[in-house]
Amino acid sequence: MIADPKSKVFIRRPLTHKTHFAGRFGATYFVTICCRQRGRNQLCDEKVWRAIFETATIYDHQQSWYLKLLLLMPDHLHALIAISAETSLSDTVANFKRATTKFSGVKWQRNFFDHRLRSDESLAEKAAYIRQNPIRAGLVENKVDWRYVLDRNAIEGGGSVNRRYLKEKSARAQY
Repeated sequence: MIADPKSKVFIRRPLTHKTHFAGRFGATYFVTICCRQRGRNQLCDEKVWRAIFETATIYDHQQSWYLKLLLLMPDHLHALIAISAETSLSDTVANFKRATTKFSGVKWQRNFFDHRLRSDESLAEKAAYIRQNPIRAGLVENKVDWRYVLDRNAIEGGGSVNRRYLKEKSARAQY
């Protein structure tokens, strides 16, 4: 944000999502995407979370990104994703938002927040921070009770968080 010295009002500048020098070699990002309308449950609906998880899994399998963690909150999502040096984070997120809007009807805010993890930052610390979000919001008392999580183990079939989603997805694939 920048301050207008005459009016003492802060003006929010749009973030640039151009590739930073260090990102040219591939990077892991902490991404937050918010629904257009905040304060209302839009993502923790059966049809919606299934569409988002399915799209995220497809993006992972197609190597659009390497999804490490995706957690849905009622009106926003957090993700830890890695992308290659040739991949545009902005384009990837825009395409993901477009696809999830088409399949689930969610209307997203125009921009998104991203933070590139640096070498001195721990991926485990960021993941723990994300997993604590439902507890901080007072939605659950224990992180294992929050079912709107898709992580690396789940994508690779390890039966991690959201076992019901994976079990049903596996059953559908057999028919």
